[in-house]
Amino acid sequence: MANKYFRFKKFTVRQEQASFKVTTDSVLLGAWAQIEDAGTILDIGTGTGLLALMAAQRSSARIVAIEPDNPSFRQALLNFECSPWKKRIMLLNVSLQEFKPETGRGFDAIIVNPPYFIDSLLNPDNNRARTRHTVTLSHSELLEAVVRLLNPGGSLHLVLPVTGAEKFITLAESYGFFCNRRMMVRPTPEKAPARVLMTFGREAIPCNEEELVIEKGGRHIYSDEYVSLTKEFYLKF
Repeated sequence: MANKYFRFKKFTVRQEQASFKVTTDSVLLGAWAQIEDAGTILDIGTGTGLLALMAAQRSSARIVAIEPDNPSFRQALLNFECSPWKKRIMLLNVSLQEFKPETGRGFDAIIVNPPYFIDSLLNPDNNRARTRHTVTLSHSELLEAVVRLLNPGGSLHLVLPVTGAEKFITLAESYGFFCNRRMMVRPTPEKAPARVLMTFGREAIPCNEEELVIEKGGRHIYSDEYVSLTKEFYLKF
């Protein structure tokens, strides 16, 4: 059973009500995405609120977080209210398809840990299935929303399994978005990359390729690169 809370250096994430808990994927994305200079950030499917909280720590942006799942919405609300940045984060209980910014303006950055699985067997837990399978948010619907919500010079930041990344890159190009930055994530040096962090923009520039190994030399012996990326958040570093 997952812990009821996850304590970071500058905030705590309670997670007992959320459909999905704090994951390494989200921590890596929240630390890696280049959002420091963004004035407005949208966190799609905020869950526990982790990505929005990390974005608030790393920037002075106004952040909007949306979450359609009611238990996760309540969990994120509690986490935001207990954080140092509650005045800069607006939380809405709405799906991406229904979301319309109050100001009518777009966002400088969009960050999302999106549904992973397209054709695989659904999780028997309905909430977990909606969160991790493309049941209520397909990748096409995600990209359609990004077209609508992202400012002209803005960027989309997300994490996907390596197996689905190339298909997403191809799909994104059909919507006018190009992979500008990509980091392959290996659990250990011996294992193949399992996840890929990606940044998309409207300009077709050469993609900056990176690689990160999480553990080197044994269990819980972390690489210098992993420590450097996440040390502003994890208590253990």
